[in-house]
Amino acid sequence: MKITILNGDMKKGESHFSDYLNNMTDKLRENHSVDLFHLNKMNLSYCIGCWSCWWKIPGRCAIKDDADEIFKSVINSDFVIFASPLMAGFTSSCLKKITDRLIVLLHPYIELRNGESHHKKRYDKYPDFGLLLEKEKDTDDEDLNIIKDIYDRFAINFHSQIKYMKLIDYDKFEDIIYETNNI
Repeated sequence: MKITILNGDMKKGESHFSDYLNNMTDKLRENHSVDLFHLNKMNLSYCIGCWSCWWKIPGRCAIKDDADEIFKSVINSDFVIFASPLMAGFTSSCLKKITDRLIVLLHPYIELRNGESHHKKRYDKYPDFGLLLEKEKDTDDEDLNIIKDIYDRFAINFHSQIKYMKLIDYDKFEDIIYETNNI
């Protein structure tokens, strides 16, 4: 299976979160092809809403930065892990930034699905995904439910399914490996 991991850790230096993901990635690579992107070390801009990816240069972003590498990896994956420490009750800005820019992988055309308007597929296959989160000291169930709801909505529009939402247990990552191996 081809897996893409999007590391939304904002810390520039050493971090427990990124170390955890690096170790988890090494373990996953025993059985899978894995691309791990440290988003905070990449040149990534915010979507400017220019619609060029839909009309002028369909399927490609007009912004010239490192996002193209991520887009190619994501659309060619079987599974994507969105990973982030929570900050102010939500995923990091660098993870949100690239999540928003994945719109390039969809058509601008709309179809009705389950009585709702959603983008049509640009590609035949879209990867399912999981969420891997690190709680803040004051994270509560309401924060987690909001995140889950937003990524559930993303999954509908992205023609995929969210397979799990897990909180990091720094003592082990076997649960994440097991869940990911059994997708």
